[in-house]
Amino acid sequence: MPVKPGWTGRVYEDFEVGDVYIHPLGRTITQADNIWFSALTMNPNPIHVDAVYSAQTEFGRPLVNSTFTLALVTGLSVSDISQNAINLGWEEVRLPNPVFEGDTIYARSEVLSKRESKSRPHMGIVRVKTTGYNQDGKVVIEFVRTIMVYKRGHVPPKPQPFSQ
Repeated sequence: MPVKPGWTGRVYEDFEVGDVYIHPLGRTITQADNIWFSALTMNPNPIHVDAVYSAQTEFGRPLVNSTFTLALVTGLSVSDISQNAINLGWEEVRLPNPVFEGDTIYARSEVLSKRESKSRPHMGIVRVKTTGYNQDGKVVIEFVRTIMVYKRGHVPPKPQPFSQ
């Protein structure tokens, strides 16, 4: 039976200013996600990890750690945006609505700009605006991300553990 290659991600030449990618996967956030991420990052804010405390706030329940939301929405965009790239930074991070345990988060990205890299001729610089939204369509995070992405023919080869 023939082996068919899977999706290997976009390269610099595949990006066009104005393109919008609706990222295909969503992710439901669990209580364990929120507590573990807060513990791993040494964030002791009780709004994330103490249900009794957070019940007394205007939110009435724990808020999901905002840096988890940033990491999750970045991750949801990787297959479309940065599978063959290196992150250079995040800007203009906004959190217009809270995220709660049990919310399912989805994302989309729009290509804002692209240019050749001055220091690495085998790569280009791409800026995207990514928006994360919950199951009700409420925007929960927006940010601009800059990546340095390989050009066609320059992506390092991936290990091939199986051969035909």
